Amino acid sequence: MRYVVLIAERPWDWQHADEAQRKEYFDAHHAFERYVDRHGRCHSSAALSDADVATTVRHQGDRAVVTDGPFAELSEQLSGYYDVELPDLDTAIAAATLLPAAYTLEIRTVVGVEGYESA
Repeated sequence: MRYVVLIAERPWDWQHADEAQRKEYFDAHHAFERYVDRHGRCHSSAALSDADVATTVRHQGDRAVVTDGPFAELSEQLSGYYDVELPDLDTAIAAATLLPAAYTLEIRTVVGVEGYESA
């Protein structure tokens, strides 16, 4: 099965994190990546810029309205993702538990949409 693990966290200043905090986060991500490599594979992953520099596009009637900033004000914001292929949800959950405890993680299956083909 293919899963996307969405990472949400409370905004904090990574630039001011001390070396020990950064190492703790890196070690957790490396543990997750090693686990995924042993049980499946990672298609892609990325950290995302902060929500305050997001651009939101909404449709209003027949026009698109573009605004600066996130879609909604939230205490936690999407900060990254992993797109992984693992045998089952239990394995995906086991992998997710290796990521930093400060994260809230959402695991979703990747699904095909009948009749849609990528251009």
